[in-house]
Formats: sequence, structure tokens, C-alpha cells
Amino acid sequence: MTAGGGNLITLVAALIGVGVVAQLLSDRFQVPSVVFLLASGVILGPEVLGVVGPDSFGNALSAIVGLSVAVIVFEGAFHLRIGRLREAPAAAFKLVTLGAAIALVGTAVVVHYALGVGWLVSALVGALLVATGPTVIAPILEVVPVRSRVGTALETEGIVNDVTAAILAVVIFEAIIAEVREPAALFALFAQRLGSGIVVGLAVAAVVFYALRYVDLSPGNAPQNARLLVLGGALVAYGGAEAIATEAGIAAAATAGVILGNTDVPYEEEVTDFKGDVTLIVLSFVFITLAALLQFEYLLGLGVGGLIVAAAVALVIRPVLVFVSTAGDRFTRGEQLFMSFVGPRGIIPASVATLFAVEFRAEGMPAAANVLVGTVFLVIFLTVALEAGFARRIAEFLDVIPMRVIIIGAGSVGQTLAARLEGRGENVVLVEEDVNTVETARNEGLTVHHGDGTDTEVLRSAGAENAKIVAATTGDDDVNLLVAQLAESKFGPETTLARVNNPGNVDAFEDLGVRAISAVDATAMAFDDYIERPSLVNWMDDIGERGDVQEVEVTAEKLVGRSLSEIGPQLPPRCLIALVARNGETFVPDGEQTIELGDRVTLIGDDEAVREALTFVNPDGA
Repeated sequence: MTAGGGNLITLVAALIGVGVVAQLLSDRFQVPSVVFLLASGVILGPEVLGVVGPDSFGNALSAIVGLSVAVIVFEGAFHLRIGRLREAPAAAFKLVTLGAAIALVGTAVVVHYALGVGWLVSALVGALLVATGPTVIAPILEVVPVRSRVGTALETEGIVNDVTAAILAVVIFEAIIAEVREPAALFALFAQRLGSGIVVGLAVAAVVFYALRYVDLSPGNAPQNARLLVLGGALVAYGGAEAIATEAGIAAAATAGVILGNTDVPYEEEVTDFKGDVTLIVLSFVFITLAALLQFEYLLGLGVGGLIVAAAVALVIRPVLVFVSTAGDRFTRGEQLFMSFVGPRGIIPASVATLFAVEFRAEGMPAAANVLVGTVFLVIFLTVALEAGFARRIAEFLDVIPMRVIIIGAGSVGQTLAARLEGRGENVVLVEEDVNTVETARNEGLTVHHGDGTDTEVLRSAGAENAKIVAATTGDDDVNLLVAQLAESKFGPETTLARVNNPGNVDAFEDLGVRAISAVDATAMAFDDYIERPSLVNWMDDIGERGDVQEVEVTAEKLVGRSLSEIGPQLPPRCLIALVARNGETFVPDGEQTIELGDRVTLIGDDEAVREALTFVNPDGA
């Protein structure tokens, strides 16, 4: 395969097509797309079909990979909301500082002793393997809906460590090539690249924001022009910073993405959708291409030492850095284990290692090139195949996926309920038969399973077997009654709820043990609340934003036998226990009321305070 015109165009088109198929398979089988992308690259590479090889792109490979990485990093940074960092502020900060240091030093030590290479080459491998990256974390979080605190910590770690890992790797690489050994000089190289990237990223973000907010982008084509302007800004930030210092472009793209993603830019929804599509195509192309350039002899040449490195990175170093970074925070043991065993490496280590290997060989250092590429890709392959491939099963085994709720009926009631539950971090799936309604709900960002909700197999495929709650919200009482009967008899969820449109049908539902929600009664109660309790209603409207109300089972043995007057001062400020349910009876407790194991308490207070209290009362499952 040559780099000549027609062949190159055909090759690029074919790789993009394979990447699109990989994305479709990912959605179909609920497996992160990177698994299919890497497998496709190996199959198309010189070791199997030989469609793609080291010379397929001529001298253009570094430029193609560089610009692609810029788009990918910008996309990930654009979605990182600063406001969400309050979900796990301490853990996120520790993961990108203390955790990154543990990964760098730990990996370098293992590489040095297991593979017998010099300290600088070992440090280079360690620096690259610090990065997890949004390219592998985002696909995992798409199929594993973990709680916000876990997702935020992993996303932040991936985006920030992508940048620092790339810059650290460049500094160490230049130290090897130019024989720079002074710590001060190495720090200056790092600071120069990071600083240059941040400055250029801020400048480009400011220009793009000003153009979007204050320049007439042509009313007829404003959304399209906004999309192109943002994409162009990402590429300009990368190219401008690269002109100043090698690998400063990644920091620039990340900085511009974070700034623009957290400002009120016009046409944000259109920009987000467009960037997402572009990133999927670029990600597919680059992952397949880099995997195809790998030759198995690099992996085999590592021998047992390579397996020792991969095992140490995944099974020792990663758990250590996660537990150290999340110690004292409100992560459950299951969430800590999930984060420990789901940290695959992504596009930054693969792309930078490939480019460095080319330069090592040009400098007459083939041994260093082979160790670098072999070790990095071995870790990528094993962590992607095992950790990304089995991420959902790991999450289910560790019970870190939030409460699963199946809602039958994606009409206005079903969609509103789903949006409220998802806003609190629950895992919600809507079931809807009408194609137009399915499309509308999906456009709102909701997860919708297309099918007849009265069909047992449809409910099963939507995940009803693992659902804690099944809610029938259609406008047809007969349908809701049938759904409730199926749920109770076939799947046995903890709670079955049904909307009742005709108040005369409430008894029929209650006789089946189904909690019936009368639309008429609910509407009348809402009016009554607005009339008699306006302050409470106004506060309840902000649930999920400022305040929250949660009911949870008491599992903390340290609370058993203690009175509320003793427990109250230990709860977070602006949070209290409003109700206690025991043996089917619910009551408002006084200060002398003692708590028993298995009580269900209702917590009310500020959003963040309630979240902390959930872990305090139920440390195993909050």
C-alpha cells in the first residue's frame, strides 16, 4: 500500500467506515468502542491482513495523528464541567497530582527492573502510562452509568493526565536525545510547554468566545458557522502552541476546550453534537491506524518481563494510587475497586509512543524504540481488552451502578420522571413503542428501548431483571395494569408503580400490590400544596439543584442504639433526619428516638449535605 493519492483516499475512507461499524457494535453489545477499534486495527495491520502498514501514510502520519489528538483532547475537555468537580473535588485533585506521581514512579521502577532498561527510558514509559484519557474513559462511562462522583473523578483524571503525561514524556524524551540531566533544565522544559499551551489556549478561547457572542455570524448559517469556528479554534490552538514548543499543543487544546465548555457560548447544543460526531470519526481512524502499525515482535520481545509490567500497572499500581487518592472521601469500597480495575490506557500513550519510536530508530536506538512501543501497546491491549471489555460486568459485580429504573411509556410524564431521576444520578431506561416518541425522547438525551412494554422479552432486554423499580406511566390504564402484572410476576422488582388515569381503577391496582399514582389525585394535591405550602413547593422545585430529599436504609452499625440528639451533630451542616420508617410504620422522630439496624430514614437538606449523609448512614451502598 503506498501513500499515493487514490490509494490513500481509499484507505482513509475504509478505516473511517470500519470505525463507524465499531461504534455501532459498541452500542449494540454495550461494550466500549475502543475494544472493537483496537481489534479492527490488529486485523487490518501487517500481522493479519496487511491492509495498513508503517508506510501507508508516508511522512504525513505525525501530522495526522497530532491534529486528530487535538480534536479528541478538545472534545473531552469541552465536556468537563467545572461545576461538576464539586462531586469529587478532593479525589479529582489527588488523582491528577499524587495519583499521577505514584503511577509515574511505580511504573518506572517496575519497567527498570523487569525489563532491564535504563532509568530514563523507564521513566519515559512511566510518563506515558500515567494517561488514561477521555478516549477510553468516555466510552466506558457511556455503557456503565456510575454515580456522578465516580464519573467526574475518572473524567477529570483522564483529561488532565493526558496533558501532563504527554508533556512529561516529551521532556524525558528530549533529555534522552539531547542528554539533558539537570533537574532545573528538565523542569524548565516542562514549565515552558505547559505554560505555552495554557497561554495559547486561553488566547484562542477568548477570541472564539468573543466571535461567538459579539460578531454577527450570519443569521441564516449562524449554528453552522459556530460549529466551524469552534472546531477551527481547537486546531488553531494546537497548531499555534506546537509552533512554540513541541507537545504544547495538547495543553492548548485542553485549555481552550475547558474554557469554552464552561462559558455560555451560543449554539452550544449544535456545537456539542457536531464535535461529538467529528471526534467519533477521528478517534476511530487514529485508534485503528495506530493499532495497525504495531508488530507483534515488539510484544514478544518483552517476554515475561512485559507481562510483569502490565500486571503491576493494572493490578498493583493502579489500585494503590486510587485508594490513596480517594482515602477519606465518600467513595464506597465498591467504587474504589471499580476505579482501580477500570483504568485502561488510550490514544495519547499509543500516538506519542509510536512517534517517539520512529525518532529513536532514526537516532540509532532501536532497542529503546522496541521497549517503548512494546510495553505501551501491551499495557493498552491488556487493559482495554480486560478492563474496558469487562467494565460493565465489573461494575455489576461490585454493585456500583446506581438504582436501575425501568419506565414504560416515554410520553410527557415518563420523560419528566426520567429526567428528574437521571438528574439525581439514577440509571433510567424508558420503554416506548411509538417510533416518533422514541426519537423525541432520545433527542432529549434519555435512554430509550424501542418495543412493546407489555411484552416480557422487551422488558427483559431493557434490563427489567436487574431493575429495582418498574414504573408504568402510559395514558392507558389497561396497559399500565398489564405491565404491573408482568413486572410483579416475572421480574419481582422491589417497587412497582403505575399511573392511574381513572380514579375508579385505583383499587384494581392496589389489590395486586402495585402502588397506584392517581393522576387526578396527584394534580389536586399539587394545587393544594401550592395553596397551603408555597414555600415547601418552591423548595421542592429546586430538588437536585439546591436541595434534596433521600430515603435510605441504615446499615452503619455505629449508629445503632444511638439517639437522634447524639447523631444529629455528626450529620453534615444543613441536613437532618425528618422521618423514620420501621416495621411498616413511618413517624416523625424526636431527639430521644433511637436508631435500629434496618430502619429507613428520610434525609432532607442541601444537595451536597444529603449526599454526604447518605454515605454516613449507609456506607456500603449510598
